[in-house]
Amino acid sequence: MALVEEVFRLSGVPTYTFVEPVRYGEIKVSVRTPGRCSVIEGPSGIGKTTTVTKAINDLKLEDRVMSLSVRRLGDAELIAELPTMQDIGTVIVDDFHRLPDAVKGRLSDYMKVLADSGSDKSKIILIGINKAGQQLVKFAHDLGMRIDVFKLEANPSEKIEELIDLGARALNVKILAKEHVAAQAQGSFQIAQLLCHKLCVLGKVTETMPRLETLDLPIDVVVEEVMDDLARQFKEATMVFARGSKLRREGRAQYLHILRWLAENDEWSLDLSEAVNTHPDQKASIGQVLDKGYLRALIDDAEKRPILEPHFHFEFSTTILSVEDPTLIFYLKNIVWRAFTRQVGFRTDVFEYKYDFSSSFAGADRAHARRLNELLGEREVAVFFDENEQHRILARNVEEYLGPIYRSEARYVIPFLSPDYPTRIWTKFESDKFKERFGSDAIIPIRFSTEKPGYFSDDQKYGGLPFDPAGNVEAQLIEIAETLCKRLLDDRQQEAAAAKAGA
Repeated sequence: MALVEEVFRLSGVPTYTFVEPVRYGEIKVSVRTPGRCSVIEGPSGIGKTTTVTKAINDLKLEDRVMSLSVRRLGDAELIAELPTMQDIGTVIVDDFHRLPDAVKGRLSDYMKVLADSGSDKSKIILIGINKAGQQLVKFAHDLGMRIDVFKLEANPSEKIEELIDLGARALNVKILAKEHVAAQAQGSFQIAQLLCHKLCVLGKVTETMPRLETLDLPIDVVVEEVMDDLARQFKEATMVFARGSKLRREGRAQYLHILRWLAENDEWSLDLSEAVNTHPDQKASIGQVLDKGYLRALIDDAEKRPILEPHFHFEFSTTILSVEDPTLIFYLKNIVWRAFTRQVGFRTDVFEYKYDFSSSFAGADRAHARRLNELLGEREVAVFFDENEQHRILARNVEEYLGPIYRSEARYVIPFLSPDYPTRIWTKFESDKFKERFGSDAIIPIRFSTEKPGYFSDDQKYGGLPFDPAGNVEAQLIEIAETLCKRLLDDRQQEAAAAKAGA
């Protein structure tokens, strides 16, 4: 007689339903090879820790292996001291990616020493998320050929179905939705266990049935029940992440977009450097989150860290954002994003323009433009400011790069109309691109009190913002930034109302 919680396990190493991953044989050989260190990397929930633990059990090495986890209180200090110890035996270090860079570097050097010495009395097995091996090589460039690196990919559907069949046999049931469960699991043994556990409980199968029982519950019913359970676990963390350091309704919802991209990615982690290239419409705003360290600051925020840190991990050196629990990815993939967006506090999650604002200014006014850019950036709106994009402009035809920004890619253009503005070559070029947008609610001039009117024939007809360079510059720029953001917020709300009326 088997119990459903023993068959479809929600945590720990499965007994009835263990399925060997594709590279299990190679990993088993590596584990039993004395002195040769190894790295097991891959997405959360793919079965990395389970695979290593099962290999050790199969090899009858349980009594000779010490298992440490960065997450366990006290283990992190012991891990940091490993390089100073002699004859440590076989040590498993789980969640390697969470270690500080300094400790990763010492472990890399230590593994190189072990490889060179050929010691059969010390061995380290590291377990971490994607690119854990790459992080090691970063610290010790010639380590690559001295260790075994196994990257576990998402399990193929036939492996997931094998798990389901093993569990069904143990409980004496037939699961009609087997293929649908495998598809929903998306390569994760852990998610497959979760779905099958819920399916059996809903079907009133709690232990081995005396005669064959057919479970014909639709997969949609199972997913809905699982989502209700996961919402209690993850809703707060995902909403905190999506809002960023502070909910800014006028902003471009950068963190909401990052969360959505994470959900859409097949690897259950997201290389943000690659993601911004595949989403060019968000390159400016997401690039700012990366370049200025806003994402790292969000996760490390003292108030938000207890909520976010257990679920999200951001590796600054590789710009990879990953989740620590595959059921969180399952939750993200199955939430109703339009409803979630409203719950977070944004009116819409689709933005027409690449930039919210683009500034045009003479070189003499750069300090004012730079400060306004900083103030708007703090409010998480996307601003084109040339200093932020020098690396993208390099080797490009500058006129071809800048022209579309002022012509159409920026929702609003902000010309700093100072006495120097009409005298500069680049302001002439930029204004030639946007001057036709006067009258289309797209140009918001900042008019210096020292300006000589007349550069634009009819710009005085349109609303702008006053600026006195002899006054309190900081206070004026703060007020200008707030006014611009109010305009953006008003735009967002009107668009949302129009979309709702047309729905």
